[in-house]
Amino acid sequence: MKLYTNTPRLIDEDPTITAYIPEHKSSDCAVIIFPGGAYVGRAAHEGKGYCEFLNENGITAFDVAYRVSPNRFPSPLLDARRAVRLVRSMADQYGIAKNKIAVMGSSAGGHLAATVSTYTAPLEGEYTDSIDNEDFLPNAQILCYPVIANPLDFSFSHKGSYKNLLGSDADDELIRSLDPLRNVTDSTPPAFIWHTSQDTGVPPENSLRYASELISHKISTELHLFPDGPHGLGLAPSIPHTAQWGELLVNWLKHIF
Repeated sequence: MKLYTNTPRLIDEDPTITAYIPEHKSSDCAVIIFPGGAYVGRAAHEGKGYCEFLNENGITAFDVAYRVSPNRFPSPLLDARRAVRLVRSMADQYGIAKNKIAVMGSSAGGHLAATVSTYTAPLEGEYTDSIDNEDFLPNAQILCYPVIANPLDFSFSHKGSYKNLLGSDADDELIRSLDPLRNVTDSTPPAFIWHTSQDTGVPPENSLRYASELISHKISTELHLFPDGPHGLGLAPSIPHTAQWGELLVNWLKHIF
């Protein structure tokens, strides 16, 4: 379904959200997923693949086709906020609880999930219908090898994702403002984070620094750093030791919800 009922704000594409309903539902939580792709694409194994896995574990999931380059900020964040609001507005329809909504993202999708969890400034283009009256802040964040740190201050940043999100001429203030490390507060949602130590595409320091910042604000945080595997693993079916992150996630969702 389309994210928006009216579309004058859209540029090159019409973002959508696809619901995946488990055959045997065992939880009233929901997970809204933003696939990775450096803000220039959306990887199916990090969207549909995750949804199907969550369904197998009795959890309702939503795959969001948010806007990517050549669209720029705030388009992806508008879409992420809208997805959370839309799912909350349909909670009764899907048999889910409004206070059990998690966002999930991989790589640049992880940056988007962390941003919708930490960046609370108003955005131009919001509040065009009653759905936008719902709260956009999720109740939990799930980050898979996420892009976090900005390229001005950290050598381990993924410069390409920030460039695709903001353009090549973005000013320093805007770049830094979209770094989740700078936006964590005592009200930031709890987090489940995983990475591999062999990830050279988006180094694990992104996850380690973000987890440290969350912990400094006393935000409930579960972090897993696995030894094996390159960037973009998704469910990691070819690396059994790393693949256990999926089971750990399901257990964590049961724990917090």
